[in-house]
Amino acid sequence: MGDLAKLFQDEFEKKHDSGNGISSASGYTRKKVLFVCTGNSVRSQMAEALLRAYGGDKFEAYSAGTTPAGIHTLTKQVLAEMNITTEGQHSKHIDKLADTKFDYVIPLCEVAALSCVNISGKHERINWYIDDPIRVLGDDERKLMAFRITRNILKQKVLKFIEENSK
Repeated sequence: MGDLAKLFQDEFEKKHDSGNGISSASGYTRKKVLFVCTGNSVRSQMAEALLRAYGGDKFEAYSAGTTPAGIHTLTKQVLAEMNITTEGQHSKHIDKLADTKFDYVIPLCEVAALSCVNISGKHERINWYIDDPIRVLGDDERKLMAFRITRNILKQKVLKFIEENSK
């Protein structure tokens, strides 16, 4: 291969996905992050949306569940309160992402953590065990408060994750 062809190939590979992430507009590879919980309806969906909103072009967020149940209405509502959308996200089983290589896998409950042992490839695992707000009993206001608390906890964790892993 000639020098010009080699330079062209090197430049092309820098700008395109090499299997470990998508190149961002700023020229570096985005780190792939998977959030896993049981239903992929609340915690993991919130974490995915928050990382998409705050992670800029440094991260590519995914979520999945062990028993997908669709995105909960209150998940959408409490994120919308912060002008964050779940548009483009959908509830999916963890097996649907079996061929994706992740840099980070973050289980959000113990049940999900047990399922993460089947995720192939080299990745860093970070456990964030967070109570499921769906389990809160009471009236609608009490349930909404539980979803807001979960959102706020996840926001703090996501922002700390971004700060610690953006280097």
